Parts: sequence; structure tokens; C-alpha cells
Amino acid sequence: MTKVADDIRRGLKQAVAYAKGTADKKRYRVHVPERIDVRAIRRRLAMTQEEFARRFGFSINTLRHWEQGKRRPEGPTRAYLLVIDRAPDVVQRVLRAA
Repeated sequence: MTKVADDIRRGLKQAVAYAKGTADKKRYRVHVPERIDVRAIRRRLAMTQEEFARRFGFSINTLRHWEQGKRRPEGPTRAYLLVIDRAPDVVQRVLRAA
């Protein structure tokens, strides 16, 4: 069999194991998008810039720079924003408990 076919077969086996929950999760990395639309996240949560910044621990100036496209969130911040987007209530509960 060719190397390409072997790679495809190995990939399919890994995908099936991952889908079944039997894969070694330590071998997989999370995907954090290069770009995060901070304004869209904030609007989905129906928050003002001030409220969003205060509730999630961001500087209002930083938030404005992201929304105006003057700056972009770095890797860990993009991951945090992704979690905020997907589970805002959980993030707020954890931050309140801290």
C-alpha cells in the first residue's frame, strides 16, 4: 500500500477512536481560531462594551481596540473569548466564585 493510503487509514482510525471517546486525548490539540469577532460575541450577549469588559475582566480600552480592528486578541485571550462565546454563564459563575 502507498504511504498516502496508509496515512488516510491511520487518520480514519484516529477519527473513529476520537468519535467513540477511546482516543488518547493528550495527543490532540485544541483549535483556537486566528480571528475572533469580539463585537459579535458581545452583541450576542446583549452587553455594552463597559458591561462586557467589567464582567469578563478586560480593559475597556483593549476591548475597544479589538472591536475597532486596531489590535487583535492573542492566543490565550482568543481561547478565553471562545469559551465566553460558548459558555458565558459558566465563565461568569466561575469568576464570581473566585
